[in-house]
Amino acid sequence: MSSDFVQVGHKVPSFTSETTSGTFGLADQWGKKVVLYFYPKDSTPGCTTETQEFGDASPAFAAAGAVVFGISRDTIKSHLKFKQALGIPFDLISDPNEALCSLFGVMKLKNMYGKQVRGIERSTFVVDAQGVLVKEWRGVKIPGHVAEVLEQVQSM
Repeated sequence: MSSDFVQVGHKVPSFTSETTSGTFGLADQWGKKVVLYFYPKDSTPGCTTETQEFGDASPAFAAAGAVVFGISRDTIKSHLKFKQALGIPFDLISDPNEALCSLFGVMKLKNMYGKQVRGIERSTFVVDAQGVLVKEWRGVKIPGHVAEVLEQVQSM
């Protein structure tokens, strides 16, 4: 595994990105637990299910002192449509230039309909209140995942 991206136990470099409600700055979140989940594409079945589950669990994350953000390469316009369609209570971050995808090492070659395509490997990261990456899940399978992330956040 390459160490070109942030590793568990290390501080996540601060970054800013555009979201569905303006600019997100990681440093602005210090003092809170931050859940960053990367997903391949807005309005696709798996991504819709995962995003709905994070949305449904949003009050529990907030009660645990955590904020949740979804990240994909989709545009803000696409994110706004997706967020509105699902009634999602948190912001989605647009990463069209793959800066965050690179920072967290989530870009992979995947097989789709017999062809190799480069895309986001469904992954989730938990950053503690001091900005340290404390837990990561890569190659996420959706069933039970949000509950597992919530358990992690509640145990911190």
